[in-house]
Amino acid sequence: MDFTNPIFIWLVIGIVMMLAEIIIPGGIIILLGVACVLVASALAVGFIDGLSQSLTLWFISSMVLLLAFRHVTQKMIGGDAHVDNTDEELDLYNQVATVKADIGPGEKTGRITCLGSDWTALGNGSVIKKGTEVRIICRENIGFVVEPLLPQETPQDMSQ
Repeated sequence: MDFTNPIFIWLVIGIVMMLAEIIIPGGIIILLGVACVLVASALAVGFIDGLSQSLTLWFISSMVLLLAFRHVTQKMIGGDAHVDNTDEELDLYNQVATVKADIGPGEKTGRITCLGSDWTALGNGSVIKKGTEVRIICRENIGFVVEPLLPQETPQDMSQ
């Protein structure tokens, strides 16, 4: 067998790409491999001749296969379908934080510690002392608006 024969080269590349789908799942590589096999078939039949025609047919057949059968391979192979919350503010709303630097009076900002980071915080106008536990109400620019926890509230109540 002649290893420099373009038919053989396209066929081997196609088979290798289709087998690579086992290692790299996703449904794309197998379709590119099928396009290589189509090019090898077209060369064998004599439909095309030469490198430029081979590459053109491979490119066009790859695009057609990807557009036509990508949804089929995705259903067969699947993939990671993990959806996270894209609105971080929803995760922060109602979180309990600890005041690190006094907040207030009035519009004077302070610092809070929440989820392992320090943040700028603005209170309700009154003074909120260092060490007080507060609840995050909303976000204001790059800081948070907070209110002190009521004495009967505990952090366990907030998680419900």
